[in-house]
Amino acid sequence: MRVARRVLRQMMFPQVRLSLLDRSRTRAGEPDAAALRHTVERARRAEDLGYHRFWVAEHHAVPGIASGSPPVLIAAVAARTERIRVGSGGVMLPNHQPLVVAEQFAMLEALYPGRIDLGVGRSLGFTPPVRRALRRDSAAPDTFAADLTELRAYLDGSAPVTVRPRLALPVPVFVLATSRGLAIAGDAGLPVVLGGPVLDDERIGEKLADYRARVRAAGAEPYVVVSRDVLVADSVAAARELALPEAWALAAARTTGQFPALEPADVGRPLSARQRSLVEEAVDRTVHGDEETVAEALAGLLARTGADELLVSTSTFDRAALRDSDARLARMFTAVRT
Repeated sequence: MRVARRVLRQMMFPQVRLSLLDRSRTRAGEPDAAALRHTVERARRAEDLGYHRFWVAEHHAVPGIASGSPPVLIAAVAARTERIRVGSGGVMLPNHQPLVVAEQFAMLEALYPGRIDLGVGRSLGFTPPVRRALRRDSAAPDTFAADLTELRAYLDGSAPVTVRPRLALPVPVFVLATSRGLAIAGDAGLPVVLGGPVLDDERIGEKLADYRARVRAAGAEPYVVVSRDVLVADSVAAARELALPEAWALAAARTTGQFPALEPADVGRPLSARQRSLVEEAVDRTVHGDEETVAEALAGLLARTGADELLVSTSTFDRAALRDSDARLARMFTAVRT
């Protein structure tokens, strides 16, 4: 641990915040409700460990994810915690009327003042049947930027319709972004959340510089959150084992169209050559290892992006190992700040 702390002190920014995104992953052999209860429990532990914020996700009709309604789950998490910020990572704005989203989050902020975040994204439903159920046409025009403007107007009280309950201050809005989303977030002067392949883009520094310039031109201060799967264990091999259940699920989603519940790492499963390749790619994208290995990888990511915050989005089948990983990571960041 001392080596990891030294690496972090030398290479990371001491002001970087640490947060969690929990997607309420289901597990084989358990009811979906268990995943939701685990989300609430994880939030309570995250608060005790000193995490800055705890976000939940929106996915519809996905076997591997129990969270389809972020506002409802946020209310449950906020009711069982006291200090940690709670929010959405994110609400998929194309699926909702901006007025309804504004009302939901105004209600949450009124009930839990100073603790609610609204992260918004622009992804559509996972499959064609889900998109049809959501009344979304994948060929419809992209209205995300306009919807975002309308949503913010409801939240800050400048819209022709007054959202109730009225708030003294609007709920903070974050944009979950790809390359195009960076420009939208920048022009709107909003914080941005980046995850997935865009973080490995060799032009990420250039794209973030453009985002920061746009934010400042809009009269605001840039704020960058990077989201990555991170698993800390006693060794690289042990952490890799923890990464396998999520990697297998991602490989299944890419090849079968179904994102399944998590299964133990030692479950035997026949994999095609394509699936084996996808599993390895997913494991490689996960920051995993002992404290020193993880510290060095995170230091590189944060230096490359100049991020203000790390939002960890880790899932694994073994809940005890996940608790341990969350605690180890929190201690590493606490060591930097003290």
